[in-house]
Amino acid sequence: MQVEIADLENPEVVDLVRFHHAEMQRNSPPDMCFPLDLEGLRDPRVTVLAVRLDGRVAAIGAMKRLDAERIELKSMRTHPDFVRRGLAGVLLDAIIERAIIEGFAILSLETGSGPHFDAALALYRKRGFENGEAFAGYANTAFNQCLHLSLA
Repeated sequence: MQVEIADLENPEVVDLVRFHHAEMQRNSPPDMCFPLDLEGLRDPRVTVLAVRLDGRVAAIGAMKRLDAERIELKSMRTHPDFVRRGLAGVLLDAIIERAIIEGFAILSLETGSGPHFDAALALYRKRGFENGEAFAGYANTAFNQCLHLSLA
């Protein structure tokens, strides 16, 4: 297993980004769905990591620098062929480590609620994320929520 900066031209990465986008659209109200498309992932403030396993891109995760203190966990997705192998945890740990190395004090994320989001929420909470105030133009609603992890 290897974690690396994702190549946004790699067809496996492109397909996984598109799959993630479609799944988020399918499982979220239209006005509560905020995944970055390929163009958004090319923003210089965004870093996309990929987990490779058995020679394939097995998972991806994106983080976006918001200001000098805060970085946002923007997206995470495991390829359906690789679910339940602990890759999301490996990827989240790599994102947290990178955020700490880059000197950020807070790692924040916005996500949904309901059965489709339960596994991700359990992982975030296991790593110490706590629900809190909305940030970066998001609003906490009956569907979505914002979580934060102190890195200091």
